[in-house]
Amino acid sequence: MEYDVKDLKLAPKGKLKIEWAGRYMPVLRIIKEKFAKKKPLKGVKISACLHVTSETGNLMEALKSGGAEVALTASNPLSTQDEVAAALVKYYKIPVFAIKGEDNKTYYKHINQALNHSPQITMDDGADLVFTVHSQKKELLENIFGGTEETTTGVIRLKSMAKKKVLQYSIIAVNDANTKHLFDNRYGTGQSTLDGIIRATNILIAGINFVVSGYGWCGRGIAMRARGAGAKVIVSEIDPLRALEAVMDGFQVMSLNEAAKIGDIFVTATGDKNVISKELFLKMKDGAVIANSGHFNVEIDIPALEKLSKKRRQIRESVEEFTLGNGKKIYLLAEGRLINLAAAEGHPATVMDMSFANQALCVAYLCQERGNLQKEVYPVPREIDEEIARMKLKSMGLKIDKLTLEQKRYLADWKEGT
Repeated sequence: MEYDVKDLKLAPKGKLKIEWAGRYMPVLRIIKEKFAKKKPLKGVKISACLHVTSETGNLMEALKSGGAEVALTASNPLSTQDEVAAALVKYYKIPVFAIKGEDNKTYYKHINQALNHSPQITMDDGADLVFTVHSQKKELLENIFGGTEETTTGVIRLKSMAKKKVLQYSIIAVNDANTKHLFDNRYGTGQSTLDGIIRATNILIAGINFVVSGYGWCGRGIAMRARGAGAKVIVSEIDPLRALEAVMDGFQVMSLNEAAKIGDIFVTATGDKNVISKELFLKMKDGAVIANSGHFNVEIDIPALEKLSKKRRQIRESVEEFTLGNGKKIYLLAEGRLINLAAAEGHPATVMDMSFANQALCVAYLCQERGNLQKEVYPVPREIDEEIARMKLKSMGLKIDKLTLEQKRYLADWKEGT
């Protein structure tokens, strides 16, 4: 079996991490048990480009239980947990191509190695597999009949491809499921982003000016958790509705130009490019800390920061100090890559349970609907979304009400009023 991981000797530690995460992933465990009995993925080849974490290890195990042949590569050079990668190879016999800290050349080499698996389904977190297939490995398109996408950034890329009529197979936007983005993006990103910043810097969050750029579901979660830690949270937005919502949620809203002058910590969560630019670096106060929680490291204009600096040094793990020409220091966390995975362990297993349950069930759905879907980006079927929510509630020991027959009739009729 071909693979490329840091060190197989790390495997025992990785196996324990996978088991620990699995304890908090009851929905995925139920799906794995069902998959083991019915084998809905029997013989299907899946190439997955995801963050190689303990939670992902549980997803790979579930897919394999369903009969799939899986190959895994990392969706970010800094998000790999090397011990998990080793465990998946040694104990689960899954080909993994991922090493934490790999350079860009190795990153794309690994993506190509995962695609050498000749997949029928791609599973993406950022759409790098889809992009590589469409641009460099078009010969694989003949056998691929579907894919899934885990994150907002990837869905944006894929919808652009579909709009321009270049997408060559159907994709399910797992990110857009309610049981994904309402929980994973908000609570997962919120907690893990704060976790990454604190692990990297050991800065006290209470009392500081904490600037969140972008008030989507990830930004909402980050702002919520920063406020919970005692920060004075400032939100910047380009969408008037989201900006208004941030105001109503109790946050201070202002442009990044204004926030740059007073911010202590800046976190980007927009999915766009050069959100924090040269002009903003020049306005920041001495000691400003900058981090990114978006998928790609393009939200902070790092080349501009490098050009402005006369000196740079690694002052802590995941913290690089840039000294500008005027002597002012700015601190960049985790090379501008997603802070929650580069400096911490990513989302808690409890929320990834629902996200990866969506992945597993959507792959089964793609197999079931093979040949019936168009070359478009599809939402997660509502019945899958609701079933995952029901399973999650049940695993928590919670019950909810049901409509009576009278209530159903009332909702279905327009005649009965006052």
